[in-house]
Amino acid sequence: MTMHGMRGLSIFISDIRNCQNKEQERLRVDKELGNVRNRFKNEKGLTPYEKKKYVWKMLYIYMLGYDVDFGHMEAVSLISAPKYPEKQVGYIVTSCLLNENHDFLRLAINAVRNDIIGRNETFQCLALTMVGNIGGREFAESLAPDVQKLLLSSSCRPLVRKKAALCLLRLFRKNPDVVNVDGWADRMAQLLDERDLGILTSSMSLLVALVSNNHDVYWTCLPKCVKILERLARNQDVPQEYTYYGIPSPWLQVKTMRALQYFPTIEDPNTRRTLFEVLQRILMGTDVVKNVNKNNASHAVLFEALALVMHLDAEKEMMSQCVALLGKFISVREPNIRYLGLENMTRMLMVTDVQEIIKRHQAQIITSLKDPDISIRRRALDLLYGMCDVTNAKDIVEELLQYLSSSDFAMREELSLKAAILAEKFAPDLSWYVDVILQLIEKAGDFISDDIWFRVVQFVTNNDDLQPYAAAKAKEYLDKPAVHEKMVKVSAYILGEYSHLLARRPGCSPKEIFNILHEKLPTVSSTTIPILLSAYAKILMHTQPPDQVLQNQIWATFMKYESCIDAEIQQRAAEYFALSRKGAALMDILAEMPKFPERQSSLIKKAEDAEIDTAEQSAIKLRAQQQTSNALVVTDQRHANGAPSSVPVGGLSLVKVPSMISTEDHNSTDQVSQENGTLSKVDATPPSADLLGDLLGPLAIEGPPGATVQSEQKAVSGLEGGPDAEDGSAIVPVEVETNTVQPIGNVAERFHALCLKDSGVLYEDPYIQIGIKAEWRAHHGHLVLFLGNKNTAPLVSVQALLLPPAHLKMELSLVPDTIPPRAQVQCPLDVVNLQPSRDVAVLDFSYKFGTNMVNVKLRLPAALNKFLQPIPVSTEEFFPQWRSLSGPPLKLQEVVRGVRPMPLPEMANLLNSFRLMICPGLDPNPNNLVASTTFHSEITRTMLCLVRIETDPADRTQLRMTLASGDPTLTFELMEFIKEQLVSIPTVPQAPAAPPAAPPTPQIPTNDPAALLAELL
Repeated sequence: MTMHGMRGLSIFISDIRNCQNKEQERLRVDKELGNVRNRFKNEKGLTPYEKKKYVWKMLYIYMLGYDVDFGHMEAVSLISAPKYPEKQVGYIVTSCLLNENHDFLRLAINAVRNDIIGRNETFQCLALTMVGNIGGREFAESLAPDVQKLLLSSSCRPLVRKKAALCLLRLFRKNPDVVNVDGWADRMAQLLDERDLGILTSSMSLLVALVSNNHDVYWTCLPKCVKILERLARNQDVPQEYTYYGIPSPWLQVKTMRALQYFPTIEDPNTRRTLFEVLQRILMGTDVVKNVNKNNASHAVLFEALALVMHLDAEKEMMSQCVALLGKFISVREPNIRYLGLENMTRMLMVTDVQEIIKRHQAQIITSLKDPDISIRRRALDLLYGMCDVTNAKDIVEELLQYLSSSDFAMREELSLKAAILAEKFAPDLSWYVDVILQLIEKAGDFISDDIWFRVVQFVTNNDDLQPYAAAKAKEYLDKPAVHEKMVKVSAYILGEYSHLLARRPGCSPKEIFNILHEKLPTVSSTTIPILLSAYAKILMHTQPPDQVLQNQIWATFMKYESCIDAEIQQRAAEYFALSRKGAALMDILAEMPKFPERQSSLIKKAEDAEIDTAEQSAIKLRAQQQTSNALVVTDQRHANGAPSSVPVGGLSLVKVPSMISTEDHNSTDQVSQENGTLSKVDATPPSADLLGDLLGPLAIEGPPGATVQSEQKAVSGLEGGPDAEDGSAIVPVEVETNTVQPIGNVAERFHALCLKDSGVLYEDPYIQIGIKAEWRAHHGHLVLFLGNKNTAPLVSVQALLLPPAHLKMELSLVPDTIPPRAQVQCPLDVVNLQPSRDVAVLDFSYKFGTNMVNVKLRLPAALNKFLQPIPVSTEEFFPQWRSLSGPPLKLQEVVRGVRPMPLPEMANLLNSFRLMICPGLDPNPNNLVASTTFHSEITRTMLCLVRIETDPADRTQLRMTLASGDPTLTFELMEFIKEQLVSIPTVPQAPAAPPAAPPTPQIPTNDPAALLAELL
């Protein structure tokens, strides 16, 4: 940007630089802005030179940080100037002052287009540069076709075509619709045949963006990319200006390998062999040299090659070579190379059969923990955490414990958490686990979360053999002069519960244990004092025969804290003092804590939630996430005689987590009624005429509608209408449409059946069958829609629009526009439950077969009960929870009338089928039911729900239901949901009749054994 001869501009810049302070600068800028504004008012008297000079001044003022709210029209008008100096100023100032949404840009579109389609290459470059910098939807819609013509034109110079490719890339990022997918695959393949490396580099950037959006249509570009890599690796026909420190165009190599990572695999054996030869050449030819610039370029190529090797799942020999090369990198002195080596070795852990090879470099990785650079230490910690297993866990955890004392404070929390997780996951025995956690608390107590010592308490409580050892270790740590407060907490809890197991050992009498704990009382905070008071009460309870001196000491402590200002401490002290005076009854009241229920480790869950490892952001995982949105088409290949081929179709490889996923077997051929409410009997024999049944086999998709409805009759009895009712709400009528194609079978029955099980047919007509297989884990659901074409002609214009309710976050993968004849399409659907609600999602599905256009709106069985997980509750757990949830809105009670009469076992089975676990023995009244479950959502997390149903044997048409949970919305929604399943809704109009007198509410006599429970209501 030359300003030769602009004396006024030079003087203004000199004045600004000579200002002594900010105030002088502001006054000079205001004076100049006023002068420019006055001159622009008389625009007709301005010469092109003056207009250009004043616009430059505006740009300079804008670059100083001052607002320029005028002169935009003058800058835009310079774009239309016939001479290069004025046009250059117009393009530069417009690019800087205006954004893509500015109204004045619309005035410049025609001028910019004229420059693009003109013959002046300099003007074309100016226009393409501005369009690429500003972008915007209007520019994309108006100028994209002209930019594409420039890119494909063989008569334009490479400089213009390079700028056209980058300009089109910016427009595509702003508006992907500007590139027609159907026509651009061949054009991109044509561009990749160019010999000019500048055009190839720009075109490869465009290809990376295109394949990241949809790689299916660009398969023809894959062999072209491999040829480009081969050309560069062999240094064939590479001009000197594109050789960087002896490396042929490293930028093009990196972009080409990045584009290849978006393709799932390479089927052609010749192309695959050529690519692996190129990658082998890159791996063998890369080494560490003294020149920093050459190192940067060669390592950029190398690490992209490593990512491609991992993506293609190469042979084990090449993987071993990659690990060996990375092992060489983590031992050099250059910190940047060590960092990259550790980071890429962490990514290599994602590849199977590589972990054993990485273990050979364990000593060098541990050495990196002591590196002066904290970023290298973090990568080494991540790598050690990822490569740990049963064989090396002990060594790695011991190294982490040694490093903990000298580690940075910024790393100690993460280091402690990972060491605790590794100790829990790979402990050779539980005593070693206790040692590790106690050492962690001793060395880094301030950085240990409560979850860590909570977890060790759970292990000690649930393992009787571990309790004496843990109590002895706790006493050993308390004997030390300086003890962290978290060590006091865990030791006080363990010694309070299990110190009596050490009573025969020297120095472990109740009085000595009390003295050790009591020494720590003045030094701890108010959060630890309640734990110590509980330990005192436990020690007093275990002291048999009673020690009067010890008893007086403990009572004096209780009385001291009865007047404490902290309500928790005051309550505990008062209650323990009162309880300790009850003598023998204290043994029952302060009995040993019960076993903790088995559940997922809170430490592992915390690590998963807070995962920030850079390996998770690697190119491999990013590509994998982008590839999951593609539907899989499975064609029904048949022999000439009509029999289906024996090609197996694999099932869904979904992750199964114990105790979090329903384990009901919905595919068994003969299911007998069980105590937990399983359906009475389900005939799952798939008929030969069922396309989905032939293709999927183990999914047990039902066949003819008659058999389906009959087999599911008992499953849906009591659900919003009788078996003969045609529930129109199963096909949701958003607008009135008349389909000439009628569904086969009762769609409402199919929907209700899928509310009880996880696989089945959702909809079927003469042309298509829509099946569902689902898996639920906490508040997440993974469904797969199976769209099966039952005919020998294709189904076209296939569209699926998801209408989710506000409480569900749903993502449906791409549904193809055409389903081939006798083929099946699998479309994954991910569901996240945000909050409790009974609303269900609607699938607006349409297709065309011949002249028939079919449109149906189907409810998806992502119902409230799918996010319930049955859980057993004992008497000791039920009553405290029931008492704590007192009154509305957390506890609701209602007399439900109009209930469909059913025996009590059938009602229990129905509740069990909706994932409510019946808890026998909690209610002494045999006519009542008590059930428990947990509800999972993103807002409530895991929430316990308790249900009590009181029935009257004399009148089965009414009952009293009480439901309690920790969330008022959940309580209301779940109660309404259960009522909908129990109440029989008539579907046939009845003649009006006199309403019968309302039956009295069931009275519970005062001598009923359930009176204690009824009082809580």
